[in-house]
Amino acid sequence: MMSQEQNDLISRVGPATAAGKLMRMYWQPAALVDELDGPRPIMAVKLLGENLVLFKSEDGQYGLMDRDCPHRGADLAFGRLERGGLRCAFHGWLFDASGQCLETPAEPIGSSLCKNIKQRAYPVMKKGGILWAYLGEGEPPAFPDIDCFAAPEAYTFAFKGLMECNWLQALEIGIDPAHSSFLHRFFQDEDASTAYGKQFRGTSADSEIPITKIMRECDRPIINVELTEYGLRLIALREIDSERTHVRVTNQLFPQAFVIPMSTEMMITQWHVPIDDENCYWYGIFTSYTTPVNKEKMREQRLELYELPEYRSRKDKSNDYGFDPHEQATDTYTGMGADINVHDQWAVESMGAIQNRTREHLGQTDKAIIQYRKLLRQEIEKVASGGKPLMFLDDANARSIQGPASMDGIGPTKGWETYWMEVDVKRRRGAPWAAPVPSDIAQKISRLTAAE
Repeated sequence: MMSQEQNDLISRVGPATAAGKLMRMYWQPAALVDELDGPRPIMAVKLLGENLVLFKSEDGQYGLMDRDCPHRGADLAFGRLERGGLRCAFHGWLFDASGQCLETPAEPIGSSLCKNIKQRAYPVMKKGGILWAYLGEGEPPAFPDIDCFAAPEAYTFAFKGLMECNWLQALEIGIDPAHSSFLHRFFQDEDASTAYGKQFRGTSADSEIPITKIMRECDRPIINVELTEYGLRLIALREIDSERTHVRVTNQLFPQAFVIPMSTEMMITQWHVPIDDENCYWYGIFTSYTTPVNKEKMREQRLELYELPEYRSRKDKSNDYGFDPHEQATDTYTGMGADINVHDQWAVESMGAIQNRTREHLGQTDKAIIQYRKLLRQEIEKVASGGKPLMFLDDANARSIQGPASMDGIGPTKGWETYWMEVDVKRRRGAPWAAPVPSDIAQKISRLTAAE
């Protein structure tokens, strides 16, 4: 268990907090690119507890600035796109994407007032179908050369969803390999031919065994956690028999993302982004290693659950997440339908707006969560002392962060150590785009092969 002070340290991310200072040293997802492609490309954004306005100017530049007009505090999210910038609807003051005031039209002709006025603004970058913002000081870091950024646009799809809880408990469910045997348990297995775009509904690599069957019948995984240059690698082993073991490799990408296999052909890189201390969005980039993503189908599937414009789940605490006791008795472990996003949302929101970790009792299967919290505290302290945290990358280092390897397959009980790497490498080398083989994986395979 931890103290309340320790819990506050790792969960609260406002401007004056230690974890908030850490989080501001990274690019943060601010919106989906699609959200500003409509007829009015201006939207209010709350990010890390700060109220901002995001817009796309008439000449295609993205701007992000404080939401309150520096004149008299009116809401710039109701402004107008004019003359290449954002104009306040109150008195017509005009700002460009850098926050510089260009016009104060109600002032006397010849007034130089606007020259000395600059609204606080932040860099914006478009990448992987997401608009990223940097709220920190100084030059922003480089993006890592991970698969979801390396893949061509046709092979990726971005989406998001709202969670009404603290970002940390939402993240931690993604580095908990044990929960899927219970929370995502299905009592019947689905035809794998209908599994496109769905998680935990297909088959594992090198097998016709449904993943749902493995999770249901092998509920005591052995979990290995490795510290890496990007965060943590998790390897969950579920022994089927003396010859076969289910191997699932996932990753924690510091500070607030995880990378998990969705199917044999697709991977998910998912960030948990604080709106404030009690709400967050998950932003996911789905990356295909085989064929271009059917974006229309993926979007239609997700809009069955998520409602625009807030990307709020139609199943939430207001309707008990669609809970059906008959379904719980006969079809699913939770009784909350087949979409695992609903299961995850119930689990993390039921902990409260900010989980009270002073009352929890962690076990052996929580080793990745324990390791991540230790890493998070370490990096918070590093930044507080003026240092650069893990994954604050320059251009040279960014190119070295590749992958990371992620897979789900049925391999040999003796020899799983090389099996998962071989599956990952085979998928990369067979991809129609240049999916890089991470150097650490290439080196490990070389060493293990030489030792045999």
